[in-house]
Amino acid sequence: MAARHGTQRLARPLLYGTSAAAVGAGFLYIAYRPRTIPGSEDPVVPPPKYGEEGELKPPRFPNVKSRQEQIADLKRSAGVREAVSAKLKSGIGGFLGSSKEEDGKAGAVEQGEEPYDLLVIGGGATGAGIALDAATRGLKVACVERDDFSSGTSSKSTKLVHGGVRYLEKAVWELDYNQYKLVKEALTERKYFLDTAPHLSSWLPIMLPIDKWWKAPYFWAGTKFYDILAGSENIESSYFLTRSKALEAFPMLRKNNFFGALVYYDGAHNDSRMNVSLAMTAALYGSTVVNHIEVTSLEKDASGQLNGARVRDVIGDRDGRKGEEFSIKAKGIINATGPFTDSIRKMDDQEVKEIVAPSSGVHVILPGYYSPAKMGLIDPKTSDGRVIFFLPWQGNTIAGTTDAPIDIVKNPIAGEEEINWILSEIRGYLAPEINVRRGDVLAAWSGIRPLVKDPKAKNTESLVRNHLITVSDAGLVTCAGGKWTTYRQMAEETVDEAIKLFKLGPGPLSFKPDVSGTELIDDAAPLDGKCQTHQVRLIGAHGYSKTLFINLIQHFGIETTVAQHLVDSYGDRAWTVAALCSPTEKRYPVRGIRISALYPFIDGEVRYAVRHEYAQTAVDVLARRTRLAFLNAQAALEALPMVIDMMGEELKWNKHRREVEWKETVQFLASMGLPKSKMELSRKQVENGQVGVFDEHERKLYSRHDGPADLLESDSKFQPGENPMVHQESHVNK
Repeated sequence: MAARHGTQRLARPLLYGTSAAAVGAGFLYIAYRPRTIPGSEDPVVPPPKYGEEGELKPPRFPNVKSRQEQIADLKRSAGVREAVSAKLKSGIGGFLGSSKEEDGKAGAVEQGEEPYDLLVIGGGATGAGIALDAATRGLKVACVERDDFSSGTSSKSTKLVHGGVRYLEKAVWELDYNQYKLVKEALTERKYFLDTAPHLSSWLPIMLPIDKWWKAPYFWAGTKFYDILAGSENIESSYFLTRSKALEAFPMLRKNNFFGALVYYDGAHNDSRMNVSLAMTAALYGSTVVNHIEVTSLEKDASGQLNGARVRDVIGDRDGRKGEEFSIKAKGIINATGPFTDSIRKMDDQEVKEIVAPSSGVHVILPGYYSPAKMGLIDPKTSDGRVIFFLPWQGNTIAGTTDAPIDIVKNPIAGEEEINWILSEIRGYLAPEINVRRGDVLAAWSGIRPLVKDPKAKNTESLVRNHLITVSDAGLVTCAGGKWTTYRQMAEETVDEAIKLFKLGPGPLSFKPDVSGTELIDDAAPLDGKCQTHQVRLIGAHGYSKTLFINLIQHFGIETTVAQHLVDSYGDRAWTVAALCSPTEKRYPVRGIRISALYPFIDGEVRYAVRHEYAQTAVDVLARRTRLAFLNAQAALEALPMVIDMMGEELKWNKHRREVEWKETVQFLASMGLPKSKMELSRKQVENGQVGVFDEHERKLYSRHDGPADLLESDSKFQPGENPMVHQESHVNK
């Protein structure tokens, strides 16, 4: 008996110790297990190699259809068939000549209706995502956008790909399953996001500063729960930094009332370039994707069911002629217009109740020295209880955001009150010796979040960010709400609903798109008619690697910072962009003329945007193909003459069109924070450098006219003892 009790006394501690060791070992394995960071693995398509004689042949990639060819496809859905090739030839100028027989073919119109399976209205993240999803399921799909891809909310985000730590906190404290579900879905989608577009997205450590020691366990538990929810999709585990280590990583922080920090990981991305890549990838998979096409009305059949839309090509208005109107026929119509969702719904039914509660999110751009290049920061409790992010982006620092109700307008302007609130919050956690100035704001914009309206909510900040899919009596499918991170999930659910509703027949693709630029990769292999967008690589992803920029430098002789920028913005398509750059006629760099001396955007990007990404206006290039307008409004104004001239050469713009582009772009830059004093400048004044003429406020920002601090006698223009502030004949100078 005694022996048995003795054995039990020895077994229990051993069992407890073994269990504790197993749990600890499991925790350590989860925290420090080997991981594959998106973008760090070898590219699917290796870069080209040099031949025996030292020559290198850059890869050649497939082109999408031209915009005119895409418009012809839209018309064909309603029974109008045009000979586009001959029309394009005459449009280019007809310098090759054409026979009367060819001219007759150009004007020929055939009948033969070929309706689309789906017509998607809206070319933002959701609309482009739906177009890609439907196209990769073998459906015939069209996507039209009134302005440009990502022209609205999708280009004005916080640039994060995240689950939402604040939503997780709410889910726990309020026992809100919807919030929890949103975070869980977003964390799963975050990994897919980074896998399918590694060149446009990356992992970003975000610091959460802690002012009191007793808050550390609370935030540690929260960030660890965030890691656990991500599960196998998580990449890096959160960790604690002592006060000294936190200040070493983020030296700009205020040192008093600072205990330490927790660091967790989320994703960051280039939102508008991601959106454009979605649209262009959809086009390569067979989708008809056209920007600057406005839906003016919806069309119904005799039974009252929607069967198409009437649209107008708004580019014609900019050319001084009436935009062409025509019809598009489709079996089903999807409304994915973000903040403008209710305006399309009212085209279907004037009496329908609105479901979108628009909310303004203001962001400001500050110089890069405000934050470390590889570390962001979140302030979980601002003065009014909201959350503010402070993140490195494209060499600058982005800070935001606000959250307040707003009226829906095309290009909302960030108010001074909101800008000053953000700057005031920033001052609260930066060191007091860092003077946070209004004059340091390089750009500021307001984006409209299309939140799903909850009649019980008292303010927009309490609204859930998950999405809502509705179907009207006439068959209009609407996808509203959501966030950038979950665009793919939203698209999948919307296409699933459309397939059931309209009895569509998805299936394997009838052709194999050469998205990668090589026949070695069969991009159509996994596409069996089911949703596979979680593994469909976007344009640029196949040949991307973190060392690709070196190949560009060695072959084209472009600057290092420019090469890195091209690879991070275009992936393997950087080969094409670099090839479109003009020679500099200098020893180095050999190619690539910057459109702004302050940023790595170059001339080849303008040509690539026009030829391969459907850029039709100067704003398309300055705001969405490059990000110059978002990074620095005045630098964008300075680059505008060069961009207009290059696009005018590519698109054959006349004098009237170039003047329209100038006027429209300056108005847009006002919504990007361009000072009022610069808006009245003419093109000639900008070309003469008068953007750099400072007003009184700008003059006080820097020590522009002070002499050297350590002035030698030989540096001075005046004699020893001479006072230059009084007349030379004064007695003090005798």
